[in-house]
Amino acid sequence: MSTTLLWAVDVYGRVYSVSTAGQRWVRADDSLLELKRVTAGKGRCWGIGCDHQVYLNMIPHETPIRYKEETYENQRWNPVDGFTDTLLPTDRWPWSDVTGMNPQPLHSFQLPSRSWEWEGDWYVDHSCGGEPSQTGGWDYAVDFPANFSPDKKWNSCVRRRRWIRYRRYTAQGTWAKIPLDHPRKPPLPLCDLSCGGWEMSDESGRYPYLWAVSQQGQVWFREGIHPRVPEGSSWDEVEVPKEVAQLSLGPRDLLWAVLWDGNLLVRTGLSLDSPTGTLWVELESPAKEVETLHVSVGVSVVWVITKDYKVWFRRGVNSHNPCGSGWISIVGEMMMLDVGLNDQVWAVGEDRGLYFRIGVTPSEPSGNGWIPVSAVWGNSKENSPPRDGSEFSSQLKETSQGTAASCTESDSELGPTELANGTSDTPVLQAAAPSVVPLGGSPVRPIETQDGTAAPKTFIPSSDSFINSLVSDRDRTSINQHSSVLLEEERQFSPAQILLSPEASGPGTPWSNVDLEGAEASQSMQAAGEANSCNVSAPYRLGLEGAEGVGEEDGPVWAWITGGGCNVDAASQVSWLSATGPLVSSLSLTPVQSSAWNEQQNREEISKKPLERSNSIWVRKGTLRWWRDWKPQRWVDVAVALEQSTKSDGRKDSIFFVYYTQYDEKKYLHISINEVTALVPVLRDCHYAFAAYTAHRTRLRSPLVLAAQTEKDMNDWLRLLSDVCCNCRGITALPSRQALWSTTTKGDIYVHEPSFSLEAATQTLSCDLMFWRQVPGHLRCVESNSLGLVWGIGWDGTAWVYSGCSGRQANPEDAGHVHQQTDVRSVHVYENQRWNPMTGYTDRGLPTDRPMWSDESGLKESTKSNTEPPSPQWAWVSEWALDHSVPGGTDKDGWQYAADFPVTFHGHKTLKDFVRRRRWTRKCKITLCGPWQPVRPIPLCDISLMPCLADSSIEQVPLWALSDKGDVLCRLGVTPQNPAGSSWLHVGTDQPFKSISIGGASQVWAIAKDGAVFYRGSVSPQNPAGECWYHIPAPSRQTLRQLSVGRTSVFAADENRNLWYRQGLTPSYPQGSAWELISNNVTKVSAGPLDQVWMVADGMAGFPAETPGAVCHRLGVGPMQPKGQSWDYGIGGGWEHISVRANSVEAPRTKHLLPATGPPPAPGPPPLRVNGAAVGV
Repeated sequence: MSTTLLWAVDVYGRVYSVSTAGQRWVRADDSLLELKRVTAGKGRCWGIGCDHQVYLNMIPHETPIRYKEETYENQRWNPVDGFTDTLLPTDRWPWSDVTGMNPQPLHSFQLPSRSWEWEGDWYVDHSCGGEPSQTGGWDYAVDFPANFSPDKKWNSCVRRRRWIRYRRYTAQGTWAKIPLDHPRKPPLPLCDLSCGGWEMSDESGRYPYLWAVSQQGQVWFREGIHPRVPEGSSWDEVEVPKEVAQLSLGPRDLLWAVLWDGNLLVRTGLSLDSPTGTLWVELESPAKEVETLHVSVGVSVVWVITKDYKVWFRRGVNSHNPCGSGWISIVGEMMMLDVGLNDQVWAVGEDRGLYFRIGVTPSEPSGNGWIPVSAVWGNSKENSPPRDGSEFSSQLKETSQGTAASCTESDSELGPTELANGTSDTPVLQAAAPSVVPLGGSPVRPIETQDGTAAPKTFIPSSDSFINSLVSDRDRTSINQHSSVLLEEERQFSPAQILLSPEASGPGTPWSNVDLEGAEASQSMQAAGEANSCNVSAPYRLGLEGAEGVGEEDGPVWAWITGGGCNVDAASQVSWLSATGPLVSSLSLTPVQSSAWNEQQNREEISKKPLERSNSIWVRKGTLRWWRDWKPQRWVDVAVALEQSTKSDGRKDSIFFVYYTQYDEKKYLHISINEVTALVPVLRDCHYAFAAYTAHRTRLRSPLVLAAQTEKDMNDWLRLLSDVCCNCRGITALPSRQALWSTTTKGDIYVHEPSFSLEAATQTLSCDLMFWRQVPGHLRCVESNSLGLVWGIGWDGTAWVYSGCSGRQANPEDAGHVHQQTDVRSVHVYENQRWNPMTGYTDRGLPTDRPMWSDESGLKESTKSNTEPPSPQWAWVSEWALDHSVPGGTDKDGWQYAADFPVTFHGHKTLKDFVRRRRWTRKCKITLCGPWQPVRPIPLCDISLMPCLADSSIEQVPLWALSDKGDVLCRLGVTPQNPAGSSWLHVGTDQPFKSISIGGASQVWAIAKDGAVFYRGSVSPQNPAGECWYHIPAPSRQTLRQLSVGRTSVFAADENRNLWYRQGLTPSYPQGSAWELISNNVTKVSAGPLDQVWMVADGMAGFPAETPGAVCHRLGVGPMQPKGQSWDYGIGGGWEHISVRANSVEAPRTKHLLPATGPPPAPGPPPLRVNGAAVGV
């Protein structure tokens, strides 16, 4: 790391710097120089002097700063004299610039300031395009606007040559005064300035921009700053809607300003093409009724100090969103601060000590603590720590940041007095002992003298203009209560009463660095001061007691600091920045910090980061691709950032930002993490993509789709966002027993923690507000019940039982529950052909036909060569082969026939069959780790657990399943302690089945592969397999394919996606009486232990482009209305299966009030809550 400088100014205008490679403060060589404020950039530092002039200090560099001045001598040929400087009236000037529009004779060039000197005299440039010229430097042309060349031709009527002279900048390493603009009107006296913008482009060596504020609240921009002209050329005024008191420019395109009324201004539209920006946006102060005092910005951070000296950090600031999104409070009380390189923060504390914010990194921009800047001062070998709080209470008079207590109506201040022996016979004013309170502690006691009286409080001037003094003192009520007490005591004395004694006004008195003309006024009033001071009853010493604490011997009392030129970061090893040393008591740090530091010092191993219980910001940044869902729809490269704010009480608030550029305009999207309802991996153009859902985006069926470059990046972002979402909602444990389980068409598993309002009769939780979190694993369907049993089936038919852990091995004890899970599924493509009389069946179809190689729908072309596995996590494990197990049957070559493509296919050819198809299949495999234990060896196609209430006591949980061949199985020995059970019991059937479900009171219903419905009779805990099957008539002309049995209800879905309800179910007649059509658009249905009904819809009306599969909840279901009333659409599409059979969370019933004469009801226990949701019944 190269050596850089940290700059600071004390209250007397003395300028100091300390090197990152050094250990001591070094004062500027010019002992007469007195500056009010400084602002540093890379290799330079600007300052405002007490004479209101701007000064520049260029850090010495090996390469000198040289500027080339050039002018052109122009001549025209005439027949008498040849080439001469006598030109035509329409010609350019005899001496001009390269364009010929501006006259530039040699004598017109003057040095810009005393900081420049000529290197030599003017000389002719004898080169042409970098090549030596033999023509004396002349270039010829037909006429002046034409192209010039060194070759003289017969028609060359004009010529020109270039004269060059260099000037060198000689003021490097010293403070040079910037000259006033001539002949332009210079700005009014300046009170603040800020440089930045050097990182606005990737151009190396780019010089910064400079902004300034005048005492009248105007904003000015310095034009013409570039590598060869470090001073710039002129000032241009930038219009502002209100008067500005102070501003700050970041290294890139952030510019914030403080208004006189305490609000903030943000400049938008800053760019290389528009360095002054386009618009101003006004923001309110961070604290209500407390005005803003100071602001400082960095690359993507904004720090603010209010007039009660509280520190604030702005969230969500970015070049795409320069206004940010919100404020958080930071521990510490500071007078001013500055954001330097790498967004590091430097501050002047309320005790006038210098502090550095440790722990500031790109991922934690708010840092985690303040440490003192402990550079060695003067000739002493001891470090210069921040002043003790009690010492400060006797030395520092509380003033607003950057303001001085004016003693006259003009912009002047009185300097401190210096007593030779510490005593004086001259009567002066004495104020009551003030009560100065640190951030988190009790008032600091004033120092008492030997006679028991309170020691006088020394006045230390502050540096700023009278305009800022007026602004900061505009509303004293906005300061905290302790500061108000002190300020009321100060108001008891008028400026005419606070005077200097003659002894204290000697020639050696150190004066304030602001408006030293006030010193002359004070000297002329010495005699009057003696007379006025005699009328005051109590003495008050306005000055420094023997110059203690502020003189050259003990180190400066700081007023300003700038870190814009100090290149340090959280990992830098700087000798004068150490968090391991003892922490001196300070008004700028809280007792929490002080005690933490002292405790660390007593330990054997001292931590490098002190403890600070404060609000903080954590940020994770990266780059992703975003699917822009408006026309033209395409993938866009974006920058993303997850910003998490942690409150002092541990509460967290997170926002996810997406920054993009559209038509050269910077824009952004943002999602509050507490609004995210699901994070789902999706299949999009073979990208590693995932979708973020919110309630609003779910209703619009437009999730935020992002893609990463690698699978690892996608998993890292998914894991990070999922963890933050769970923490935000208080979900830290495993899925509860009452959780809702679901799977997607991709095979991902999701759970939702239910609440009382999910199945409440009134004010039911909206389905789009449900939060779904992912569980590691890969399954086709999942079934569960309220005793904590969860079974699932993979795409290859393997049965899996949930082992009850997170699947990430966060704890060593979880390692035994995490298993390697594999799944195999088949990918299909269809070969299509059409018959013609000449060649028979061929792959040449009609123009309106589907592609000759397509998917099952025929809408998408899919060939064997371009078909990929479902996602990059899958890998091929076989080659393409003909599939003869197609519904409807095939011939010996695998063909199916039909009259045309959009009709039903069959396995034999007829005279009317003009098209045919056959299916090719290829297997792929996925391997991952999850909390799932396999149950082999029989592959399954359906499974069902008996739903029950949470407080049910069942020795063995009934579990029924279907094998992949349609055999009915009953699992024995399934208990919460042994969820996998012990063995399978085969239940005989006359034909294969395709769907089965067991409901309350051991009601078992099933559907055969031909659509017939059956009911199993006499099933009980004593006879788990039952006795016989009863045939139930199916709905007329409909073929059922899936059903679900609740506590007292039966719902079924047919092949045409209609939903049916079985009427007339009673304990004495469990088969029911008839089927009633409820709705359409249903692919899967699930009935729970409360007879609640959920489904997976095939689509949603009004959104034809949405992928099939949306989770829906049946509203209005109750004992008097078991069919419900309407559907509430939730997350989708792409959902495959849902199970609500574990959700027995029922809203508490209203209790009847007892008579007034009776005893009051005993308070019941609070409802049990797991993962932020009530689960008790």
